[in-house]
Amino acid sequence: MSTTITTTHFNFPGQKSVYRGKVREVYNINDDLLVMIATDRLSAFDVVLPKGIPYKGQILNQIATQFMKMTQDIVPNWLIATPDPNVAVGHLCEPFKVEMVIRGYVSGHAAREYAAGKRMLCGVTMPEGLKENDKFPVPIITPTTKADNGSHDEDISREDILSKGIVSEEDYLVLENYTRELFQRGTEIAASRGLILVDTKYEFGKTKDGQIVLIDEIHTPDSSRYFYAEGYQERQDRGEEQKQLSKEFVRRWLIENGFQGQEGQQIPDMTDTYIESVSERYIELYENILGEKFVKADITNINERIEKNVLAFLEK
Repeated sequence: MSTTITTTHFNFPGQKSVYRGKVREVYNINDDLLVMIATDRLSAFDVVLPKGIPYKGQILNQIATQFMKMTQDIVPNWLIATPDPNVAVGHLCEPFKVEMVIRGYVSGHAAREYAAGKRMLCGVTMPEGLKENDKFPVPIITPTTKADNGSHDEDISREDILSKGIVSEEDYLVLENYTRELFQRGTEIAASRGLILVDTKYEFGKTKDGQIVLIDEIHTPDSSRYFYAEGYQERQDRGEEQKQLSKEFVRRWLIENGFQGQEGQQIPDMTDTYIESVSERYIELYENILGEKFVKADITNINERIEKNVLAFLEK
């Protein structure tokens, strides 16, 4: 019996289709509900790594669920229930084909572009004189296209989104407004936990009645980057790396081992010791981001547990 869940093959009552993303598998029930299962797959540089990380799916699902509840007063969301630690059930939505990335600091992809001499990211000008992990004067929105599984998300400007008709101007203004409000709320919650929300991404969709709602995940370590607030400025002043809570530690390990998702590169071997260390880091992320102890679910047979809990919910 596997202690991680890396793929599912369920056949629920009323099941119409299954969409398999990089981490989540989404079951369409009667063109009405979506059963979203957070697997233990780990992706980096838009590549799914070969081994699962124990408890990762549970951690992502429970962080996203809690943040959905903590932001539903400012942005409606798709969520109805969480019948299992790895499962969220919500309304069927038509996703917008863009991811709304918002950055408060020159980090990650923005830092790599900045270091390469670029001062324009997704049509937004980045000021001169900044160094890695400095704060932007105001947060910038840098959208990406929503790639199919196996493809890379691509930077895109607001102007291109509108000119290509990917999103209407009316809807895009709503997405921008929601993105800024969510980031502000996330920043406040992070500060209360001694953290800095550095950057994150949001995904939105439309319900059958045309309402724009927040979908997928929110403020998880897979979709967001956090720094520890204590000592942030001192580390910046000394030119040191920031102490952070995010998936960046996995990306750095891959880069150090010669992998950045480019053609011809081999994914380095993930030993059991390394996998356990990643699992421990995700638990640390959970406890710091939510400010509560992580309670491990029973993982002796995750597939059986999930199937039983989802069936019980659907039969209500």
